[in-house]
Amino acid sequence: MLNCIIVDDEPGNTRVLRKMLGEFCPDTQVMGEATNAAEAEKIIRERSPDLVFLDIEMPYGNAFDLLERLMPVKFEVIFVTAFNEYSLKAFKYNALDYLLKPVNIPELQTAVIKASERLRLLDSNRQLTNLLANLKQPDTRLHKLAIPTMGGLLFIPIDTITRCEASGGYTSIYLKNGEKVFSSKNIKEYEELLPASTFLRVHNSHIVNLLCVRKYHKGRGGTIEMEDHSMIEVAIRRRNEFFSRFGL
Repeated sequence: MLNCIIVDDEPGNTRVLRKMLGEFCPDTQVMGEATNAAEAEKIIRERSPDLVFLDIEMPYGNAFDLLERLMPVKFEVIFVTAFNEYSLKAFKYNALDYLLKPVNIPELQTAVIKASERLRLLDSNRQLTNLLANLKQPDTRLHKLAIPTMGGLLFIPIDTITRCEASGGYTSIYLKNGEKVFSSKNIKEYEELLPASTFLRVHNSHIVNLLCVRKYHKGRGGTIEMEDHSMIEVAIRRRNEFFSRFGL
């Protein structure tokens, strides 16, 4: 469901658009309206919409002034405007969508579908950006993991771990040097301990270091080939999350 806000200084236009969205775009929900840039800024900051239908010219500042104040925006924008087709080419060039007044129903539906798809891709790219940012930032946490073994504790640098595999209530931990460490903790505990920025549980039995992934092989859920050439099954329900980590 896309949470939407409509910004237009003409209440009649807002009523028509709200009705059209309700009838022809069932995956949308109008969560607020504004008649000027000041109102729009307030409601957008308060409600964090997915999609904003934005008139170009309005009291107390135009759409571009508003967007400049809100940067960086985390929502999609569909301009609803009376501008002619030549002016609108600029919006197309910058990948911004628009609707000409009076709004055409098929064009409205197409614009909403495109916005939904862009949001999905944006979310994937944001996750990848966060991953890369986390890798670049200095980490003040400990960089070693204490592994309880039969003989005591073994301290292993986290960045040497390539993957973890469940063995009943225990866990086998594989290292980059080819060593295998057997731990008395279960895999769920390691899912919580290992940094989510670089490790992902791709199956009930497997956690992988994303930096050690070499290749993905297609299949029902697919199979990951690691840099050590081990093959890891991916659960169907985990596949999309795995893809999203790489911006897919």
